[in-house]
Amino acid sequence: MGDPHPGLWTHPRLLAALAAEDWGAVFRAYRGLTGLSQTRLGALVGLAQPDVSEVERGHRRVTSAEVRDRIVSGLGVPERVRPGAASPPLLPVPGLAPDSEQSDDGFPDGDLLERITGVVDGSRRADGPTLDWLEKLLAEHRRAEDFIGARPLVAVMREQLRTVVGLYGGARGSLAERVVRLAAEHAQFLAWMAQDQGATARALAWYDRSHEWALEAGDADMAATTLSMKAHLAWSKGRAERCVRLAEAARSSAPEASSAVRGMAAQMAGRGHALAGTSDAAHRLLDEAQLLVGRAAERPEDNPPWLYFYDETWFTLQRGMAALHLRDWSSAAERLTAGLDALDTSYRRDRAWYAACLAHAHAGAGDAGRALSVARATVPDAAEVGRPHAWGELHAAAAVLRRGGAPESGRLVELLRAYD
Repeated sequence: MGDPHPGLWTHPRLLAALAAEDWGAVFRAYRGLTGLSQTRLGALVGLAQPDVSEVERGHRRVTSAEVRDRIVSGLGVPERVRPGAASPPLLPVPGLAPDSEQSDDGFPDGDLLERITGVVDGSRRADGPTLDWLEKLLAEHRRAEDFIGARPLVAVMREQLRTVVGLYGGARGSLAERVVRLAAEHAQFLAWMAQDQGATARALAWYDRSHEWALEAGDADMAATTLSMKAHLAWSKGRAERCVRLAEAARSSAPEASSAVRGMAAQMAGRGHALAGTSDAAHRLLDEAQLLVGRAAERPEDNPPWLYFYDETWFTLQRGMAALHLRDWSSAAERLTAGLDALDTSYRRDRAWYAACLAHAHAGAGDAGRALSVARATVPDAAEVGRPHAWGELHAAAAVLRRGGAPESGRLVELLRAYD
């Protein structure tokens, strides 16, 4: 698959561990940033899982040059950051570095790095190129989170938001508005990550902050998005009526929002109705959302950057979710299968979630064998990057199998316990 995170070897925590030759910290940081299990990391470096665990906990030291070389080679550590190499310059903002407009070693080119550093340390005022770079940095982290999950990124993103907010005092005119807009995007991303980790109160607080900043910046797309994401949070808690109300607020509050954002609000309202079991309203709103998805696909340049995932594949999966709520098991399985077949492997967290839902759909349809087969393939990623939501959905599938008297339920429960 190759390195899914081009900025992996610019992460400050990983660089510091390498420089200190603290191999336990290297293992922990690498696994946190890539989502690999101890078993998978061990396969890369030629160590058994118990040995990896011992190194991570500091109970075993790596003293052999041969083992050290296997680690460096197996993890693909670039020459420039290997122990003993000349220290590379640290980025002025912690995080994974974006791909575009960088020098060959993964850092911004010299002029841009000097400019960014000056803005961040307060010796220069905020300028367009610095904000461009911060926007690209945020986009890189959104895509990294799709693969590694939220947990490794929360602290980094909080630091990035502090950096962005700190630029406001030195920004003038339209740049000040851009800073507020960028702060709203960071807050929305932090809200999503809190939601993904089941931290409801923190997610609501970040969504409120993002909504406030979006209104201040006059950003109709973000203002409506935060309401739609609050609807998503209500949906995840099984609160159908609140989901519909918030989604309808998103639809009515920003008629000037882009087609993609209005489509997102319509599909959230549809999902709320599906959760409530009101089939006609659910299908009507999902049909409306699909029309808006089509319009957004015709003009992708109008879509806000945080809806980079918004396409027909994503919408097929949403249709599958609605069918699951309506207990239309065969339709749910068909749409979820089609969506998963088309969903890129970089969406590791989402693939775990939708596959868990597919296992639930097969269980509901009475196809215990397929439910267990899908669940078995999903459990490792659900355990690593899909807690609590995908993990909970697998338990729901096991419960459906148990109610149906299928012996596969016991096998799935045993498998889940092995990863708990």
